[in-house]
Amino acid sequence: MFSLLVSDKKGRIFNIPGMEAAGMKAGCFFRLDKKDFIRMPEASKLFMLPGRMPVGYDSLKGSFEAIENYSAVAAFIAPAFTGTYSAAYEPFRLRESPYGDSRSRNGVLPLFCYTAAGFYKGGIYVTAVRVDRSSRHDPRFIDINSAAKNAVEIKKLFPRNRLIRHLADCALVYDCPGAQNFFLSRQECPLPVSGSCNADCAGCISYQKHSRGQTYLSPAQPRIKFTPSPEEVAETALFHTHNVKNAVLSFGQGCEGEPLLEADLIEKSIRLIRNKTCRATININTNASMPKAIASLFDAGLDSIRVSLNSVRQEYYNRYYKPAGYVFGDVLRSIQIAKKKNGFVSINYLTMPGFTDSEDEYEALKKFIEVYKIDMIQWRNLNFDPLAYFKILKYPARPSCMIGVRQLIKSLKKSFPRLEMGYYNPYI
Repeated sequence: MFSLLVSDKKGRIFNIPGMEAAGMKAGCFFRLDKKDFIRMPEASKLFMLPGRMPVGYDSLKGSFEAIENYSAVAAFIAPAFTGTYSAAYEPFRLRESPYGDSRSRNGVLPLFCYTAAGFYKGGIYVTAVRVDRSSRHDPRFIDINSAAKNAVEIKKLFPRNRLIRHLADCALVYDCPGAQNFFLSRQECPLPVSGSCNADCAGCISYQKHSRGQTYLSPAQPRIKFTPSPEEVAETALFHTHNVKNAVLSFGQGCEGEPLLEADLIEKSIRLIRNKTCRATININTNASMPKAIASLFDAGLDSIRVSLNSVRQEYYNRYYKPAGYVFGDVLRSIQIAKKKNGFVSINYLTMPGFTDSEDEYEALKKFIEVYKIDMIQWRNLNFDPLAYFKILKYPARPSCMIGVRQLIKSLKKSFPRLEMGYYNPYI
């Protein structure tokens, strides 16, 4: 038995013997099998869910039971792994909350993924599947002390480069593995440039609107507060390319808005880079809202594009992204243009168990792949409160129509053998 994990009001996490760990999709509870679990990966974290009662399966009663006076526990799983079930919980009722009124009003959870976890033979296990073998963000290969030391030296080499100073803050203050890799001269180099956006994503990690003086959700990190020059961008990129064999240079990071709003700057930067080297893959992570800009960037030397999607259906895309100044058709047009320019096209497929693995989304995704001939799916966990997400989408819970995230990926591999599956932007 994989037993249920709970937390007391002091944040101490322990298991409840005799109570099975359960999974949740779209607010529906599921019994879990041994094959659903893997050992919790390095760099994953367990945390308590304030205002939520843990739900497990009582095999003696033959029913799912909420455990009063404790909080539910979920796992924030490491990069390269995709969750297959959300943690099972129910909101506290006021009289049941051990925390008092302030934590029992069921506010929206912070911007993390909430993967189901259980305890088995002295270890912690999670419901997840590994989708990428790269060690790009694995903390075992990121020496933070070396990154800090190198940041001091590199800033001395480029004393006027504001972008490098910004990346130093990302690496050392906000613990960004992408920025840390820059200072360790390995893997992918982040190149944030845009402080604004043309979408109002419900789960934006860098900006949340204020309401009555309070933030609906707390952003995980602040956006870049200046616009770097093309020279600063190229200088940063060329330094990384010089020191890394198969470098990936990526515009569009968590610490910025939509990079296409700075398309002219990016185009000038790419041309400066390509005037010096043909090495490195130049990539942009984007909402793909500006097809003309996409065409110009590929003409300048862009190699790949990663398009962020929570759904390949317009109605559900609009409810989450809330686009301003563009429509879903622009996103599709950008993908078509990228393919015509012989670009490598990935989708950053924000995965939420119960929606992403629903039969209707699966069928829509298959048609999307057939029509647009994308090259890769990056199975990223959607960092959002599971129950709040389904309210935003207005998507009905249909347990019998959920095929499972693991089975979804397996079926797509069989149907589209050339389609790459992963988590990170590849070197082209």
